[in-house]
Amino acid sequence: MRPVRTAVAGTVLATLVLAGCGQTQSASAPSPTPSSAPATGSFPVTVEAANGKVTVARRPERIVSLSPTSTEILFAVGAGSQVVAADELSNFPPEAPKSELSGFKPNVEAIIAKKPDLVVASDDKVVAELTKLNVPVLVESAAVKVEDTYDQITDLGAATGNLAKAEEVASGIKTELDRLAAAAPKDKKLTYFHELDQTPFSATSNTFVGQIYAMFGLTNIADKAPDAASGYPKLSPEYVAKADPDLIFLADVKCCQQSKDTLAKRPGWKNLKAIRDDQVIELDDDIASRWGPRIVDLARTIGAAVDKVAAK
Repeated sequence: MRPVRTAVAGTVLATLVLAGCGQTQSASAPSPTPSSAPATGSFPVTVEAANGKVTVARRPERIVSLSPTSTEILFAVGAGSQVVAADELSNFPPEAPKSELSGFKPNVEAIIAKKPDLVVASDDKVVAELTKLNVPVLVESAAVKVEDTYDQITDLGAATGNLAKAEEVASGIKTELDRLAAAAPKDKKLTYFHELDQTPFSATSNTFVGQIYAMFGLTNIADKAPDAASGYPKLSPEYVAKADPDLIFLADVKCCQQSKDTLAKRPGWKNLKAIRDDQVIELDDDIASRWGPRIVDLARTIGAAVDKVAAK
């Protein structure tokens, strides 16, 4: 994924200067733009996505989104009214046209039945077949760094004729993340464990979510795990118990019903500092796993937890 480069007609689009089932949104998070928001941008336009340069001939009016994150971004940049169908996991915002379509096992015939003039996906499973049918596909892969979020927002803004709003949204996210990071107390040298599931798998500082935590000066116990190079090491219960993190963040609350109480029942965990001192934070699974505008909500939750511990 790269920022929008050029329009085929020769118009140079401005690039950004700054480089699964949640149903809630904080009041101050970037909110979806009303469908009446004015469209901006020239067509045809060429966007450089994960699948290379993709040309969108005209402003799309029948977008199919096969990625929950892309659905959130499309609505945030003002393209909500242009989306006619979203995949079965696209549960935010509530007005998203969630359908039976699958992003994991996409059915080309089912997608074509929606008569799309643009398809957005997180992988290249349908690119070849849809391209043969003259349907442009933008692949916006899972972000590996925070800048990828800004990049994808401007990609989708340009591809849908909403570039100005997209740049505004991306700039607002960066400004708020910078503000939260600057305000965080970093002298406590706090450690944390981010749980993806109860096996327990975690994520290191080299992952997208790990970079969000790093903004707050937190030390990730997964970084020294034997298979940390994978980015998503499976930690033994004994490893977590020995590390005894100051904070535990659970990203397996809705999917797997995990909580401070369930953690306390794991062998050797009852007396962990985070459990004993009530420093187990239950995250919204979707917000913690997506890389769209609601990363600001995740950052606020992390910041509030750090502030609470630092104040003790």
